[in-house]
Amino acid sequence: MIEWLRAWGNSHTERGRYSPVGIAFHWIMALLILFQLGWGFWTDWMMPGGDKVFAYQVHSAAGLPILLLAVGRVFWRILITDPKNDADRPGLQSRIAHWTAMTFYVAFFSLPLSGWIMWSSVAAPGPLYLGGLVPWPQVPLGGLEPITRYAILDIAEDVHIASVILLLLLIPAHVGAALKHHFWDRHDVLRGMLPEIPDWEGRRRPISPNSRPAPSLPKESGAG
Repeated sequence: MIEWLRAWGNSHTERGRYSPVGIAFHWIMALLILFQLGWGFWTDWMMPGGDKVFAYQVHSAAGLPILLLAVGRVFWRILITDPKNDADRPGLQSRIAHWTAMTFYVAFFSLPLSGWIMWSSVAAPGPLYLGGLVPWPQVPLGGLEPITRYAILDIAEDVHIASVILLLLLIPAHVGAALKHHFWDRHDVLRGMLPEIPDWEGRRRPISPNSRPAPSLPKESGAG
């Protein structure tokens, strides 16, 4: 099974594209993280009360899937090699891209883990549910002294805030780099992360702003 998955995934990466599973991981996590950032800021501005407790419950229900998706994404990245594209050239740019990706992974784990610990440390708003449906256990901190749990809460909150700031710096840089590669450098980086659709001949082609039909040649005159 593992060998079949690797062969299937690499059949896409050998064409300079990410596999459909890798593409799904990327865009689902991107949507969840953008939602979490906006929802988290909105929740912080709410007045204490039942609505704010409910908002925190929604925040936790959407945050826990990010943790599971991050684990799955790491496994998939180990299993399937990344595609080689136009931007994969030795030099500073490739090193920056590599360390940016690694920093994203740090945030993918530190945000949901710190939130999970915050929820479990002191006066949890209620039970945890993965996606709002599946029960999720608390971090076992109940046997610790209250002062210790408050200290853990403070550390987890600092990590959570630092992770949010990190993402607020990384996301614009990541989007800007992708657009620069796509529109300025005419690289295939962004096209490799977009889904493919079959054309009228049944072949696969990426959805891309640069995908334009070839211009038709004028017909020669039949005179003479």
